[in-house]
Amino acid sequence: MTEQSGPKELVRYAVAAEEAGFDFEVSSDHYSPWLTSQGHAPYAWTVLGAVAQATERVELMTYVTCPTIRYHPAVVAQKAATLQLLADGRFTLGLGAGENLNEHVVGTGWPAVDARQDMLEEAIEIIRALHTGELVTFDGEYFRVDSARIWDLPEQGVPIGVAVSGEKSVEAFAPLADHLIQVQPDADVVQQWNGVHEGPSRVIGQIPICWGPDKEAAIAQAHDQFRWFGGGWAVNADLPTPAGFAGASQFVRPEDVADAIACGPDLDELAESARPFLDAGFTDICFVQVGDEGQDRFLAEAAQPLLERLHAL
Repeated sequence: MTEQSGPKELVRYAVAAEEAGFDFEVSSDHYSPWLTSQGHAPYAWTVLGAVAQATERVELMTYVTCPTIRYHPAVVAQKAATLQLLADGRFTLGLGAGENLNEHVVGTGWPAVDARQDMLEEAIEIIRALHTGELVTFDGEYFRVDSARIWDLPEQGVPIGVAVSGEKSVEAFAPLADHLIQVQPDADVVQQWNGVHEGPSRVIGQIPICWGPDKEAAIAQAHDQFRWFGGGWAVNADLPTPAGFAGASQFVRPEDVADAIACGPDLDELAESARPFLDAGFTDICFVQVGDEGQDRFLAEAAQPLLERLHAL
C-alpha cells in the first residue's frame, strides 16, 4: 500500500512477502495518502519496476491505476508494456475510474461519474490498440492519440483487470477486460460479470487486516490509518484531500473499525475474514496489513501461518 510506506520499504516488503509464500502482490497508485497519518505516496510505477527486478515468481498488479486524468492512456500503455517486460510476464494492468484524491492534482477538474466511466472505456480502447504494436491515431470524445506506437512490447501482452461498481459498469467493461476487480464481496456482480464476460476470468478482491500481538493496539492502529475505509466508494471517489477524509471520518469510532476490519493476533479470525469473498466466487484475494509499523514482524511471524489457514479455507 503506497499510502503507508516509503518506496524502499515497499520493495523490501514485496521481497519478504514472496519469501513468505505469497504468490500475488498488488500496488495502489496514489498521489496522496488517504489520511495525513499514513504519510506516504511514492510513485507506484517506479516501485513496481524495482519490485519486478527484486522478485522472481510473484505476480504483480496495479490495484488500481486511473488512465484518464493524471495519466494519458497512451502513457499507461507504454509503461504497462515496459513493466511486463521487466516482470517477465508476471504483470496485470489493473484499471479503474479513479478518485478525486489523486486525479485533481493536475488541475483539470473532476468529472461526473458517468463521464469517468465513459473516459475509462475510451482509455482501454486506446491501450488495447497500442498493445498491438501498430501505429495508432485516435480521435475520441475525450482523448486524442497522434501517430503513436509502443516499440517495446511483451510477446504475451498485458492482461487487463477493471474495477467495477455495479450493473452498468459490468455491462460496459466485461467485454473489454480480462479480469474483474471488486473491493466488496458482491456475489451478484460476480455472477453478472461471469454471465457477460467471454472466457475464463479472475475475480480479484482486497481485504484489510491489522495483525498484532495486542488486539487493542491493533484496533487503534487500524483506526488511525484506515478509518477512511468505512466511507464507501461513493464518498471515497469524490473527496479531494486527506483533510477531507479526516473530516469525513472524524466520527468513526475504533469499535466501528474493529467491526469492519479483523484486528489482533488471532490468525483464524483474520483468515475467516476472507470467507465472504470466497463464497462470492472470488479467485484472488489480496490482504493489506494496515500500517507501516509492524510490517516486518507480520511478514516474519504471521504471514506463513496465515497463508496456511487461508489455503485450508
